[in-house]
Amino acid sequence: MAASPQSKPPTPTLLIVDGHAYAYRAFFAIRSLSSPTGAPTNAIFGFIKAITKLRAQVRPTYVAVVWDGGLSAERTELLPSYKAQRPPMPAGLESQLDQIVAWLRAMGIVSDFQEGVEADDWIATLARAASAAGACVLIASSDKDFMQLVSPRVGLINPNDKAEKIWGPDEVRARTGVEPRQIVDWLSLVGDSVDNIPGVPGIGPKTAAALLGQFESCDLLLQRLGEVDSERLRTALEAAGETIQRNRQMIRLKDDLPGDASLARLAPQAPDIARLRELYSQWGFRSLLKDLPVEAPAQRELF
Repeated sequence: MAASPQSKPPTPTLLIVDGHAYAYRAFFAIRSLSSPTGAPTNAIFGFIKAITKLRAQVRPTYVAVVWDGGLSAERTELLPSYKAQRPPMPAGLESQLDQIVAWLRAMGIVSDFQEGVEADDWIATLARAASAAGACVLIASSDKDFMQLVSPRVGLINPNDKAEKIWGPDEVRARTGVEPRQIVDWLSLVGDSVDNIPGVPGIGPKTAAALLGQFESCDLLLQRLGEVDSERLRTALEAAGETIQRNRQMIRLKDDLPGDASLARLAPQAPDIARLRELYSQWGFRSLLKDLPVEAPAQRELF
């Protein structure tokens, strides 16, 4: 009798969470919550609930929460007004970030921070390394820049998507009208108001998608401007050539940064139940405290 074929082991999955994005979302979703001492805890509680839900949905082999380490010096040199319009972080949120990191440590989840490195670039570096190592990657963020990373091995979880589906290449095409590999060029034409990156005047998402559908890339588009039917568009594109090239440098994520991007480092560790009990008591999270497992009593030595 022939031996039955062995089942293929499941592909390991890395879940990467955009830390600041989820902290902001939690802060504004829960308006009023405080500890017994009166300190704000709304972002902490919302963040814990969101990460717990994500892990239950995805059941990842590896997890990393990545935080911004500052603006990219290269991008601000190219465009001094890069992200300059963003208001400062609310004081009530800033005071909770260290506590969120304390919770991650107690949960055994890696909390990554690279000084002077934007979270998007380190996320791209982790995703590239994990994909090359044979893992599937899920990036939890609403940042449209991550659509450029999408591939058969890299998907997105958008917290604003009520359908809670994983975005792959098909979803990127449906959302933008272009392939994931064209996202950098698409955003370079449209611009990104969130990051204060101006696009080409008069070119919106649909026009940009149509141009890239015809010319494939910004390089070919600029080389073949004479084939653009609209005189208005030709004039706008010709005047914006340098802007488009600058935008491409700014929007393309850096996926080859130095540092330890190995999967082994991102394996979750066993939670520190005693520390979690201490934190939940400090914050007044009675429901989470109740759900903690009872610690086994230490065994006495009989001899």
